[in-house]
Parts: sequence; structure tokens; C-alpha cells
Amino acid sequence: MTALLSTGILLTFAAIALILYKWGNIRCIGVTPVRTFTFIAILFTSGLDVGLIMFPLTEFAGYADLASSPEYGFSNPLAIEFGFWGFLIWGFYFLTCFYFCVIEPRVGFFELPLVKLINNMVIIGTCAFTAFLLLSNLPWYMPGIGDGETVVGSFYLIVLLVIAASIYSSTSLRYVKILSLGTSWLFIGLIAAMWGSAFLGTGDALGEFAGTFALLGDYFGNIHRFVLPINDYHEFYLFWWFSWSIMIGQFTARFVGGLRTWQLLAAMLVFPSFAIAIWFSVLYYFHLNELSTAGFFNWAMVIVGITMVINSLDSLVRLYTDNLNLSVSRLGKTRYFAGNLVALSGLTLLFQLDFLEIQWVGALVIGLFFACVGYILLYKRADVLSIEGSPKANRVDYSKLEWAS
Repeated sequence: MTALLSTGILLTFAAIALILYKWGNIRCIGVTPVRTFTFIAILFTSGLDVGLIMFPLTEFAGYADLASSPEYGFSNPLAIEFGFWGFLIWGFYFLTCFYFCVIEPRVGFFELPLVKLINNMVIIGTCAFTAFLLLSNLPWYMPGIGDGETVVGSFYLIVLLVIAASIYSSTSLRYVKILSLGTSWLFIGLIAAMWGSAFLGTGDALGEFAGTFALLGDYFGNIHRFVLPINDYHEFYLFWWFSWSIMIGQFTARFVGGLRTWQLLAAMLVFPSFAIAIWFSVLYYFHLNELSTAGFFNWAMVIVGITMVINSLDSLVRLYTDNLNLSVSRLGKTRYFAGNLVALSGLTLLFQLDFLEIQWVGALVIGLFFACVGYILLYKRADVLSIEGSPKANRVDYSKLEWAS
């Protein structure tokens, strides 16, 4: 599995380099273009899940334990955490977003029946894994319910309600857009509240924060170490990112509003990573100074985490139901809702019972990457080489969009 993962990563970055070389200055326009801020909000809230909120505080200590994990000795825990979530790996999303926006309309690889089936299996499986992550982390963040370690009935009910809310939200793209913007503002509010609690009483709030934030520089000084797997846990993260990459690219590609290719890459690498960097710096300060998050902040993180899960799942449910022609208009709202609820709840339980692993899903995605490259080289090479811009059907008056100069 490690060899497959490593070759998949190298293929990904080689493809990004080729895209920048050949199409670096063309405008990327999706079928439903939106303003840049809305696009970034959709990207950020759809491309991340509850792990961003709930994982760091449980992981910093492990990255600092060099006796058990000496491979982390090249950097500090904050930079390690950021390396698992930020900057370079958002290139995975750029690659698939560009592909579905510009290349796939000429290639049609994901319209092939077998490919469509596998792709939608990946999407449905990753939806269930997202719900499973919420379920498995609730005991740590809500110790008042249960013993703080065991998943109890109340947590299953919470996750079931989250899945149900996501399915209902997926019935309209209007809900998806509103929820993306709302979740972004909730996350910004959470960061601001926890930043104030951590730093405003220190006497030098900006200095304390800047000193913590500066630790992230270690990531950029060691960025090459994050390209290939550091250990099994990093490998898990990379497979996880691969499992998300095709579906997030497929979903976000429709909203690209005319950014040039290099601008799209910069936006997808920088904006989400900057928010992640600030958030992780605040959490790391809490960790270093043993500040408690019990009570209000734990509940606030759970609420924001839940909205992120709903935001991720509604986008993905919308995507796979569109792909499989299982829309509300065809099935009716009741059958649409019930069918998705049963499928996602059942798969979530399979992850909980260890019958499924996200690494398998990521491996399937890497296989699709290689199959797509082979298909293009064999059948669509001339079509791809002749590409000079986004499909004509997607062209808009981009001078009216907010990013335009």
C-alpha cells in the first residue's frame, strides 16, 4: 500500500506541474460560477470535515513524544499537525478541480459506466467515514455524556440526526451555498473566541500569538518531508486526502468563477491553509499552556464540527445522487431521504465495526488516477492537447466577478 500511495503522490504533483506549464494562464469557469469568496467558502467547508476541529488537541502530545515516534524529531508538533492538513496537500484538490472544470468535459472518463460506479462507491464510502469520525470523537469532546471514552447511544442519535440534516440540505443547492457561508463564519467566530480567551490575558497578546504562529515556519523549511509518508499515521492521512480528492474536485469545479489556473492553485493552497494555520496555532497554545477547553469551548467545537460534517455530507450526497440519477425530482423527497439515510447510516456502522477502512477508499482513488491517465494517453491525447480554455458552454462575463481587476 505504501508503494501505491507514493507513486500516486508523485503522479499528482507531476500532473500539477504539467497543468501549470501548459494551461497556467487560461481562465477556469465552471457550470455554475460564483464569486471568489463564495467559492473559497464552498471549497473550505466542503473540503474539510470534523477532523479539523476535533483531531489537533488529541494529536499534539503524540507528535511531541519522540521516544515513541522519533520520526517526528525534525520539527515541532504544530508544524507536523499543519503538514498533515495544510498547504501542499490542497494541491490534490486543485488537480481534480481543474480536471473536472477543464479536461473531463472533453474526455468523459468519469462517464464510463464502471468508472462512474467506482467513483460513486468512493463518494458514499467517504461520506460514511466522515460521519464515523464524528461518532468516534464525540466521547472526548462531550465527556459529560457517558464515561468520556465509550460511544454511547446518545452519540449514535446525534450522528443519525447529522446525517438526516445533511441529506435534507442536499435537496437544494441553495441550502449548500448558504450553509457553506454560514459554517465559514461560525468557524471564524470560534477562532476569534478561543484566540481572545488564550491571548488577551497574557499582557502581550499579539507577541504571544506571533511566537506560536512562527513555529509553523518549520513546516515550510521541511516541506519536502511531507511529500511522501513519514510513517503509518501520515500514510493514513494521505490516503484520507486521496479519498476526498476526486469528489471535492468534481463538486467544486462547477463553482469556479473565472480564476486563471495559477490563481486557482494559489487560492486553493493559500486561503484554506491560512485559516488552518491560525486555528492550529490557537489550539497549540491551549495545549502548551494546559488551558482547559471544558465547557463552553468544547460545546462550541462540537457545534462547529457538526456544521462542518453537515456541510461536507450535503455536498457529497448531492454529488453522488446527481451522478447516479437518484435526484429528488426522480425519486420524490421521501424516498430520496429514506434511501440515503439507510445507506449512510449502515456504512457508518461498518466503519465503526472495523469492516471498512479509509485506506481502501484512498487506494481506489489512486487506481482511478492511473486509469484516467492511461485512458487519456490511449484514446483522448489529441483532445486534451488541443484544449485552450474552459468549455465554451461555461463562458461568462467574468468582468463582473469580484476577483477581476
